Amino acid sequence: MLSPSKVKFRKIQKGRVGSIANRGVKLAFGEYGLKALEAGKISAQEIEAARIAINRFVRRKGKLWIRVFPDKPISKKPAEVRMGSGKGPHDHWAAVIRPGKILYEMEGVDEDSAREAMRLASYKLSIATKFVSRSEELL
Repeated sequence: MLSPSKVKFRKIQKGRVGSIANRGVKLAFGEYGLKALEAGKISAQEIEAARIAINRFVRRKGKLWIRVFPDKPISKKPAEVRMGSGKGPHDHWAAVIRPGKILYEMEGVDEDSAREAMRLASYKLSIATKFVSRSEELL
């Protein structure tokens, strides 16, 4: 599971996801990618599940890049606990996603295989995504 090796603060505030992404919006490494269409948080488990779905479908051919990293600690209080008494303990790590951000990139496979692999990966994620390719990006 992805997680930072060291953080400055154990718990951080929730914050709000702002406007569309400025960085990480174009394909930088591979020929095909999976782009986020809406804002949200993706947990480390979702990122890993999508990575496994892609690798299983393409049978580990080609190369895969993960362009997001879960660096935000999410805290959660146990069920049926009364209000107050501070913030709950750390539960999991999440990546904050803005619309337009490229989540995964891949190359070394044909477009049909890449499209199907990204479709399977999108089912594992809690936000809406779309398939993008370098040839479409140039248009």
